[in-house]
Amino acid sequence: MTTALLDVAANTRLPDSLRKVEIRRQADEVAPQRDMWIDRNRFFYQEDYRYMRFLVPSGLRVLELGCGTGRLLAELRPSRGVGIDFSSKMVEIGRQRHPELEFYEGDVEDPEFMSGVNGPFDVIVMTDTIGSLDDCEATLAGLHHLCTADTRVIIVYYSRLWEPILNVASAVGLKQPNLQQNALSTDDIGNLLKLADFEVIKREWRQLIPRRLFGIGTLINRYIAPIAVIRRACIRNYIVARSTRVSRKPPRSATVLVPCRNERGNIEGIVRRLPQFCEDIEIIFVEGHSKDGTLDEIYRVIDAYPEHDIKVFVQDGKGKGDAVRKGFDHARGDVLIILDADMTVPPESLPKFFQALASGKGEFVNGTRLVYPMEKEAMRFLNLTANQVFSSIFTWLLNQRFTDTLCGTKVLLRKHYREIEANRTYFGDFDPFGDFDLIFGAAKLNLKVIEVPVRYASRTFGVTQISRFSHGWLLLRMVLFAFRKLKAF
Repeated sequence: MTTALLDVAANTRLPDSLRKVEIRRQADEVAPQRDMWIDRNRFFYQEDYRYMRFLVPSGLRVLELGCGTGRLLAELRPSRGVGIDFSSKMVEIGRQRHPELEFYEGDVEDPEFMSGVNGPFDVIVMTDTIGSLDDCEATLAGLHHLCTADTRVIIVYYSRLWEPILNVASAVGLKQPNLQQNALSTDDIGNLLKLADFEVIKREWRQLIPRRLFGIGTLINRYIAPIAVIRRACIRNYIVARSTRVSRKPPRSATVLVPCRNERGNIEGIVRRLPQFCEDIEIIFVEGHSKDGTLDEIYRVIDAYPEHDIKVFVQDGKGKGDAVRKGFDHARGDVLIILDADMTVPPESLPKFFQALASGKGEFVNGTRLVYPMEKEAMRFLNLTANQVFSSIFTWLLNQRFTDTLCGTKVLLRKHYREIEANRTYFGDFDPFGDFDLIFGAAKLNLKVIEVPVRYASRTFGVTQISRFSHGWLLLRMVLFAFRKLKAF
């Protein structure tokens, strides 16, 4: 009943305002000069396109609403690119200059027209278009039929703080003239998305200086503009969201990956304590050249528990990151779960992780050990303090909340891992932990992150393989690496 009422509301359209009629007329008038205005402000648009290419990998199905002459759509190099604009002149120029793309003249606020658009799409982009709409909520609500569970809606707009400067720039001929636009902050756009049944995944602010200024603008935009307080003054705002109406096919199988080195005393306990949280569970041990007989113990447990699907692989290199990649390469489950062999995160907590993913609440599920009181000696004071500090930093870097980046338990769909793997060249082979390879990859794919609190237990067998100082130095390196790859580019 609720969905039906929402659909009726989305399809109830008021007549176009006089402002919108004038915007359409002005768009037709300025269409022949549109690319000239882009070239005149080349630095601003190059920076804008650079970040959009970061958000939208090439080879996807992309729909741009309010596409103008198609410059941005062409920059994204889609496998199928569709542009819609209500200006016939803009569409005509787009077809001439980008014959590899599809252009359609139409009003994105017209539900009848939009119902005829052939989807779905991987990405739906609205660049400044939201400023010209008469009914933003209804327009957004009309996009669900073009979405899958993995579709991302990206809304790009300008900061209202810049409006006086932009008005002066238009008056002196430095910027394309525009009529009055909707007064929308990122919070306002986020609220409209929520009203239209979209969930905001992340927000970003870029370009404090929209001019090159002999390289000064580049330096400020790379290293000053991303600072937490300062970034709200940037001219360009980006919001990434996903549909909450689209149904998600529940996963039916899971692979629990257990990297293990010198963990002989924990192997049987993992198998014995692991709940049957879905109908088909595969357990993969990746053994890291132990010296305590861990590999022999795994083979013994495989023979002792024939009712379980247990496999073992010996990793080729060193480190947990190498073990995770080895195990995931052989995993067959729809859902991939990492469980540390020390069982400081109890195997009994895995149903919560699986449910968080299967329900669609999150697409990358991260454990957090910093909510419930820990057992004595579970985590040293310096480790705890470092985790808290670095988690705040990574929350800023990744634009999604992380309270415990180094919790070993992480869960994601196998298909999303394959996409992280395919895009790994952007970050390279940089992470000996294995945690940040997945975290940064999930951020690059715009996956929705959710955290599951766990009660962190102390070890009952073996000794920790975490070195406070050498691994603390590696964490600092991860921060600098993430800043360069996620902010200062």
